[in-house]
Amino acid sequence: MRPSQQPNHQTHKPPLAILNSVIAFPPNRDTLGGTAYLIVRNEGNILIDCPAWDKNNQDFLESNGGVRWLFISHRGAIGKSAEIQKNLGCEILIQEQEAYLLPKLSVTAIGEKLTIDSTSQIIWTPGHSPGSSCFYYNCEGGILFSGRHLVPNREGEPAPLRTSKTFHWLRQIKSIKSLLDIFTPQTLQYICPGANTGFLRGKRSIDNAYNRLANLDLTELQQARSLL
Repeated sequence: MRPSQQPNHQTHKPPLAILNSVIAFPPNRDTLGGTAYLIVRNEGNILIDCPAWDKNNQDFLESNGGVRWLFISHRGAIGKSAEIQKNLGCEILIQEQEAYLLPKLSVTAIGEKLTIDSTSQIIWTPGHSPGSSCFYYNCEGGILFSGRHLVPNREGEPAPLRTSKTFHWLRQIKSIKSLLDIFTPQTLQYICPGANTGFLRGKRSIDNAYNRLANLDLTELQQARSLL
C-alpha cells in the first residue's frame, strides 16, 4: 500500500470536563507530556499551561469563550505561548524569575503571590524550577493546579518528583510546607497536576488533596537522594 493510501490511525482526543467549570486537555508533546487545564468563568477564562496548539484546540477555546489569562506554572510549560497569545489576545502570567524566557511577549511577572480576584490566586512554589508556581481556584472546595511542583506518583498520591533537572530540591520541600501552612482540609480538596496524569488512571484530579499532602513524610523526602 502506498503511503497516500495508508489509513490514518491518529485521532484527536478532545478536552475532558473533570470538575465543575474545569476542563483538562490531553498531554502535550511540546511540554514533554504536560497537562493543561481551562477554567471556564463568567469573569474570563483562565488557561493553565499550554495545550497542544492546533486547530482543534484553538476552535475549542474560541467556542468556549476564549482565554483572558494564560498562566504558565513553570518554564517547561511555555509551549506555544506566543501563538496562543497572538491568536487569542490573552494576558500571560508567569513568575518573574522565568518571565525573561518570553522576551517578545506581553507578560505580567509575578512575585511571591498574585491575586486575580476573590476566587483565583497564584502562589510561587520554587524548587522544581526557579519560577515554579501553583494556581489556586477557590471553588469545589478548593483546587490547586500544581504544574510539576506536585505530580502523582505510581500510587496516584501527590508528591514532588526529583530529577536531574530539579532546580533546588530543599526549596521544593519548603514550598510544600508553605502550601500546608496556607491551606486546610476545608480549603484544598483537589489537586490538578501538570504531569503524570496517567497515574491517576482516568481520574485526572487528586481528591482529599490536603490530607494526602499532609501524609507526605517531608523529612524523609528532604533526605532522599533521588525519586526517579
